[in-house]
Amino acid sequence: MRRLCSVVGLSVVAVGVLWLTLFSCPVQAELYVAGQGGVSIPNRFSNLVGVDGNAGFTVSDLSLQNSFIYGGKLGYYFDSMKWLGVETEVFNSTPHIKQQTATVSAGGVSVTGTLIGQSLRVLNWAPVNVVVRYQMGQFEPYAGVGMGVFFANIKDGGSVESSSSTNVGVNTQLGLRYLVTKHVSLFGEWKYNRASFNFSSSSPTQETGGIKGDYSAHILAVGVGYHF
Repeated sequence: MRRLCSVVGLSVVAVGVLWLTLFSCPVQAELYVAGQGGVSIPNRFSNLVGVDGNAGFTVSDLSLQNSFIYGGKLGYYFDSMKWLGVETEVFNSTPHIKQQTATVSAGGVSVTGTLIGQSLRVLNWAPVNVVVRYQMGQFEPYAGVGMGVFFANIKDGGSVESSSSTNVGVNTQLGLRYLVTKHVSLFGEWKYNRASFNFSSSSPTQETGGIKGDYSAHILAVGVGYHF
């Protein structure tokens, strides 16, 4: 609960700064909104260790499924420094844990068996990305980095048991924007996300306790933006 309050508090401050920036600046500066969709290609769920009733256990890395992502952006480029901007974005993915062979170890003893698939949903909200761009006529390559707030939920498909984890991580992007008109743009970008998840003892991945580990994913996204 303390971690969640800290995450929410930090996010509120970040969003407050962004909104003050957006609405206290000259109207001739560039404000934009955009929708985006694409595919998330996650790495393996790694460095897995037990928590709560599973403390002392380690689990082999788990494979995650590729998934569709969708979301939106709201951003602003400064009038005095047209190469510099700030942006908030949110997008959702479902990198479910595949059914696979996994090894659980504790006290020098290892047991290998079949892990049934688990439903995993990850919502990433980046309160503030700092974005830089290079204007080349209608083309604009850009790059950005910011804090990501990751809301993850894991659920056993065979029961109603589920567990959630909210953690701060890293959100990055590298893309190319094409200005179709003065107000409409198309873009494509690569993102990299990284965070740690800590699922409580109600996690369906273990019968008597929870599990925590490191999550990361490569994301390929395309979208359409409108520039005011």
